[in-house]
Amino acid sequence: MKPRHTDLTRGPIAPMLMKLTWPMVLGLLGMVMFNLADTYFIGQVGVDELAAMGFTFPVVMVVGALALGIGIGTSSLMSRSIVSEDKAILRRYASEALLLGLLVVSIFVVIGQLTIEPLFRAMGASEKVLPYIKDYMSIWYWGMLVVVFPMVGNNIIRATGDTFTPGMFMTISAIVNIIVDPFLILGYGPFPFLSIKGAAIATVIGRGTGMILTMYVLIRREQLLTVFLPPLKEVLRTWKKILYIAAPAAASVLITPLSIGIVTRIVSKFGEEAVAAFGVVSRMEMFSLILVNALGSVMIIYAGQNWGKGKVKRLVKGFNVGVLFALGWGMLLFIIAQLWSEPIAGVFSDNAEVIRITAEYLLIVSFSYGFQGILMVGVNVFNGINKPMPSAGLTALRMFGLYVPLAWLASVYWDLTGVFWSAFLANILTGILTYTWLWRYLKKKEQNNFT
Repeated sequence: MKPRHTDLTRGPIAPMLMKLTWPMVLGLLGMVMFNLADTYFIGQVGVDELAAMGFTFPVVMVVGALALGIGIGTSSLMSRSIVSEDKAILRRYASEALLLGLLVVSIFVVIGQLTIEPLFRAMGASEKVLPYIKDYMSIWYWGMLVVVFPMVGNNIIRATGDTFTPGMFMTISAIVNIIVDPFLILGYGPFPFLSIKGAAIATVIGRGTGMILTMYVLIRREQLLTVFLPPLKEVLRTWKKILYIAAPAAASVLITPLSIGIVTRIVSKFGEEAVAAFGVVSRMEMFSLILVNALGSVMIIYAGQNWGKGKVKRLVKGFNVGVLFALGWGMLLFIIAQLWSEPIAGVFSDNAEVIRITAEYLLIVSFSYGFQGILMVGVNVFNGINKPMPSAGLTALRMFGLYVPLAWLASVYWDLTGVFWSAFLANILTGILTYTWLWRYLKKKEQNNFT
């Protein structure tokens, strides 16, 4: 098998970015279906089991953010180095990155296994639900050891300019999980009824399949792994480079769900229908912006390769392409919302008040989706050029600096509509700031000949 390296520092920019983006869309959709399948089949078992899954979600997200952060840090380092370093250095970086991911997650797994009961009691789990949580997490924690390899490994493959292979592996992993779920959870055919334990085992099987495929490509096709590591001092130096990006990136991943939880608490004062509607639009936004999210993942490696080769002018052009796409996609979503907000809301609920609130949110906030897309593209470019602090800072500003405090003020002095306008303003302001900040920084570097 020959390596599939793609040089992103030359050739038409827009077609290249689109070609790299669509496999990522499939992969991200696969991961969404992965989670929905677990939730659906557990919902067939019982309310207590479903509640247990709800309690595990924040912890699952934290561990996933750790692995994803290391993956982003690795992708940034590899993409900046792949155009200038020799194969031996790249092989060392990839191997040390996987070792770092394994070490970090292993520590978290051990701590997690020892603290299941006190942690989830502190989160509010009742004695009725706690046994189901223990059944799930005692398996899931050990399964995280097979999750870190595909999450970090796929980012290594992406850094070579190949997004198709990781996208397909993510999709295959999700399909395996969806197929196995009903057999292990509900006990179809000769399989025993395992309930929530079955969901954990299915997750491990699905992720394990992804791990095998990813490791095969890294070892056989790309030849990017080695067991011969340099002295500890050199390993620690590589880990420092990765963690410089990984720590802020992991924090950024966690900022959004945490702040959404706070806003949900603010919205709850307006009634259950408001909470239900806000839950609907939060999930709708995740689906609606998945294409821009995929493009953002591609921008890390595009920015890294061009930054590593000193092609700042080309990087600026690529960033502008990403911005125009984000604005165009956002305008399409805005038009759809203006024309069909109520029918769209009716798909998710038959409650008239939930439909009304959902439609009102879409009518107001949808215009700002293009600016939210600029933020998503911009923060990934910052990560790609080894500037993680602006990336984390912009994400924190949008949620904790603007959205949360504005939503709280609106809930006190205005009404639910004010909360929606808070989201609108947060997206618009951070989108403009992201573009201005990054464009000026890149143009300055371009004028100074990358000095």
